[in-house]
Amino acid sequence: QVQLVESGGGLVQAGGSLRLSCTVSGRTLSSIAMGWFRQPPGKEREFVAIISLTGDPKTYADSVKGRFTISRDNAKNEVYLQMNSLKSEDTAVYFCAARVPGNGRPYYSPGGYGYWGQGTQVTVSS
Repeated sequence: QVQLVESGGGLVQAGGSLRLSCTVSGRTLSSIAMGWFRQPPGKEREFVAIISLTGDPKTYADSVKGRFTISRDNAKNEVYLQMNSLKSEDTAVYFCAARVPGNGRPYYSPGGYGYWGQGTQVTVSS
């Protein structure tokens, strides 16, 4: 059973930074691609970023490109999301997710991921 636990969320002022972490257990991290999604208040869950098995390539949503960086440490079984220049519209619950290979769903679809963390709240005040 794969388990994902996010941490690092909180309240930050606009322009500030936060670093989210996702700890993976139950499976070797190096065997799965990992993604971050977010769900703003009253909206659907949306893709943020994905990182491949080896750490390259990485793909980002246009809304976070140039401000967010996804990374991974397979030795620690952890995935990170460094968020800089935060904006009020980045306010959301952030989820890490483990991709399910071969299910035909695109990487930007929540359906392409088989395991999810419980989420961590990020609130950006303007």
